[in-house]
Amino acid sequence: MTSVPISRRRFLAGAGVGVAAAGLGGDMFLVEPRRVLVSRYDVALPGLARELDGVRIAQVSDVHLPANRPAAERTVELIAAERPEIVVLTGDQCETVEGVAELIAFVGAVRGTAATLAVLGNWDYRGGVVGDVARDAYAKAGATLLINEHAVVRVGGAELAFAGLDDVLAGGADLGAAAAGVPAGVELIGVVHEPGFTDQAPPAGVPGPALTLSGHTHGGQIRIPGVPAYTPTGSGRFVAGWYQARWSRLYVSRGIGTADIRARLFCPPELPIFTLRRG
Repeated sequence: MTSVPISRRRFLAGAGVGVAAAGLGGDMFLVEPRRVLVSRYDVALPGLARELDGVRIAQVSDVHLPANRPAAERTVELIAAERPEIVVLTGDQCETVEGVAELIAFVGAVRGTAATLAVLGNWDYRGGVVGDVARDAYAKAGATLLINEHAVVRVGGAELAFAGLDDVLAGGADLGAAAAGVPAGVELIGVVHEPGFTDQAPPAGVPGPALTLSGHTHGGQIRIPGVPAYTPTGSGRFVAGWYQARWSRLYVSRGIGTADIRARLFCPPELPIFTLRRG
């Protein structure tokens, strides 16, 4: 008998029908997708400059605009209350070119007090929010889009570098290019949409980042007790939370929005906030 692989869309839709039939549909479609939780972590970095101790990074991932407006609006409220120094958007911010105006407004509303950085994800490519369209949108929002590039952020008289990679599935992710030219002695943080890429060995002569932030998985989005999480291509072995990848320590966010089916179950959206500490 020939087995036919099931797509993520079909899996989530099938799971959604089954769970809704079990009486959890209201929570799954109306409550949980809007309930953005703040998760907080202290992250020790051995090479961190003393002036950067206590700097906070907020990770905004997988918003999937122009859908998911309630979760996006809640995220704006949370960022306004938290006022992190740095905001990093880790891909799949916008699904369609028609949603670019909403993307600009959203990014402009969640900026960090010192810097706002972004990378692209596979849905950004799928919707055409790439190239000059993407660069112009992020520039208008006051953010820096990194495509195999790095940015050096200065906070409190010290510097922190971010290497932002192109999308792995639809683009051409290249850590070597992104990290090239990072000043010696400046701690490096990697940013890539798909976490599976971090289980590859770094290119020869390229030091792995001290920390890497990614998204893409949605944490499984619809989690059925006793059933392994179903994650999209590019996730690798990663689902959500902390891991040790070949590059570095890795955090995989459950993200803000939803894809394929606009529902979540036992997997609420999250806004991770990392407080950097001298290790």
